[in-house]
Amino acid sequence: MPTDCISYQNSGYFSDLMMDYLNEKDALRPLYHRFPKLENFKDQLLEKQNSFTLENRKILVSALEKQYMNFEISEASLNNIQLLKNTTSFTITTGHQLNLFTGPLYFLYKIISTINLCKELQKKYPENNFVPIYWMATEDHDFEEINYFNLNGKKIQWKKESFGPVGRLDTKGLETVFEEFSKAIGISEHANYLKKVFQKAYLEHSNLADATRYLANELFKEEGLVILDGDDKNLKQLFVPYAKEELLHQTSSTEVLQTNEALRDYKIQVNPREINLFYIEDHLRERIVFENGQYSVLNTKMTFSEKEIRTELENHPEKFSPNVILRPLYQEIILPNLCYIGGGGELAYWLQLQSNFKANKVPFPILLLRNSVLLATEKQAQKAAKLDLNWSDLFQKQNILLTNKTKQLSQFTIDFSEQKEHLKQQFVGLKEMAKQTDKSFIGAVEAQEIKQLKGLDNLEKRLLKAEKRVLADKLERITLLQNELFPSQSLQERKVNFAAFYEAFGPKLIETLLEELQPLEQEFTVVVL
Repeated sequence: MPTDCISYQNSGYFSDLMMDYLNEKDALRPLYHRFPKLENFKDQLLEKQNSFTLENRKILVSALEKQYMNFEISEASLNNIQLLKNTTSFTITTGHQLNLFTGPLYFLYKIISTINLCKELQKKYPENNFVPIYWMATEDHDFEEINYFNLNGKKIQWKKESFGPVGRLDTKGLETVFEEFSKAIGISEHANYLKKVFQKAYLEHSNLADATRYLANELFKEEGLVILDGDDKNLKQLFVPYAKEELLHQTSSTEVLQTNEALRDYKIQVNPREINLFYIEDHLRERIVFENGQYSVLNTKMTFSEKEIRTELENHPEKFSPNVILRPLYQEIILPNLCYIGGGGELAYWLQLQSNFKANKVPFPILLLRNSVLLATEKQAQKAAKLDLNWSDLFQKQNILLTNKTKQLSQFTIDFSEQKEHLKQQFVGLKEMAKQTDKSFIGAVEAQEIKQLKGLDNLEKRLLKAEKRVLADKLERITLLQNELFPSQSLQERKVNFAAFYEAFGPKLIETLLEELQPLEQEFTVVVL
């Protein structure tokens, strides 16, 4: 079966904003710093090198060493952590929620995009070092978004109440989920490995952050991946001046609202609050608001004067959590980062933020759309070839695909455009005749033209419907194949958990993705396993 180069723009699965960004549309140019091209990283690293202090590097490395204290990590990851002490070392970062057992497939694609970009940069700029970072979204509170994954058509869900930052959530109750997963995954060698990984990650670690760290480390331990938890007192200490600016002057709200005006022709991804900080404890994550001359934490009895909240921030920075507007700023303050790799929705809100970075005098990173992938088995590729389908066909919406294939396979030409054009030409003469007689005749001629054109439309639709019945068997096979590759007529990477493919292909899954994904190419990658 031929392999097509399917651009993101032609895949049909990306927003207008992302397509305009990928096409480097002039109107969006003020909203980002440098476009993700290999040659643009030189200026980016020089700018970051001049703004990121040795002291910040020491604090970062110390925090990472502490976070990894009870974990066995590879020599590659250990070496990368130590490299971050050097002024010639930089990070490439992706972030993701703490989805149960990684959640959907694109968790892998984000991290592999990050790892592969580091390798590409290492070849281009050998005098520097590039460290792949997975930023765990431990301070999120949207537990309902992360407490399940889909495996072989079954939703495996962790039922538990959660009120605070999800990273601090204890792992009690996951024994039941493990039993359900064990039944669903089978008894093959690869299935047994996955069960062992699940058990060690979730039943042998006390909180969700540590469980996720173990899991990501196990999957990518030989690639030098460094996993960072921003819910860290010493790292938050670096954020104190910026959090103070937010509390006292609400700069981010002003800046982002102005940028949103420039994006008014697109869907706005996020809207700022007046204060874009949460107050967090183990079982609490609530917004900080300023009302009637004092600060308060919503849905609690906690209130602070300006002096009191400044003291609280200085003494307990770990209790102040940036929301979606400020989290990127926090990330870039504590990391020597050059590029953020994310999905279309993430980059959409990053494009709202550059003016706030400028106001805070922090370099804005390069923004790169993560790799997107369609995984197919050899058997599915063979089925597609027999059905005379190429990959770009399968990316079409199902009704369009079936209509196009019906027209292609039919012994008739199911396109009456020629007849419609011939009919229109006939009515041109009739209209000229009508102009020379009673004017009321013109209306009758035009009405008759519309009626006959509509009649041809209906005949075309009836012929198409009849041919679909004749070709029903082949069209059903096309439908079944597309539904396998695009479950619920959506992207596979957003629905399916990696375990379904790992159970069948084992380490080959990740090895192949590491070989195939090219992060700087704007193409939807089709990988046949």
